[in-house]
Amino acid sequence: MISFTVTAVVFGVVFLAELPDKTALAGLVLGTRYRASYVFAGVAAAFALHVALAVAAGSVLTLLPQQIVHAVTGVLFLGGAAVLLRKKDEDEEEIRKPENQSFWKVSGAGFMLILVAEFGDLTQIMTANLAARYDDPLSVGVGAVLALWAVAGIGIVGGKALMRRVPLRLITKVAALLMLGLGVWSLWEAVAG
Repeated sequence: MISFTVTAVVFGVVFLAELPDKTALAGLVLGTRYRASYVFAGVAAAFALHVALAVAAGSVLTLLPQQIVHAVTGVLFLGGAAVLLRKKDEDEEEIRKPENQSFWKVSGAGFMLILVAEFGDLTQIMTANLAARYDDPLSVGVGAVLALWAVAGIGIVGGKALMRRVPLRLITKVAALLMLGLGVWSLWEAVAG
């Protein structure tokens, strides 16, 4: 049986913790370039897997070496920034063509980005702690998944809305700079931690 109270508490805590996180930025970036439903499918699958791992592991995830997680995340963000900065200018209409956006390619990119970038993240550790505290894995899992999906949806829809008003070239450069900053910050945390 699912406890509405536990689900609501977990939703609120995880939603607020994840909203300012890099996931919203990742969703926004992917949402500007690809079909929103494809991006969401991949991101949602990755978050479901993360929550399942967190709930199954309980508080054990808090023991993961954060330096390694920060280092891998930093390298991935730097790589993403490099790809965005090296990309030649593309016609915005060409990007939106369905034939350039296969479901498996787009959802796979979203899945892999979230799978790696969010591993050992604050919300995953928080979900593990909440699962251990409430001893109600189903309610905790449902609350956490719904919160993460809500944040991803906001980021993806925000990306689509932003693209209608701002040139893709500018969005790409700003996203690359943000990813560069996140990459440097993650690597600094890995070294300093």
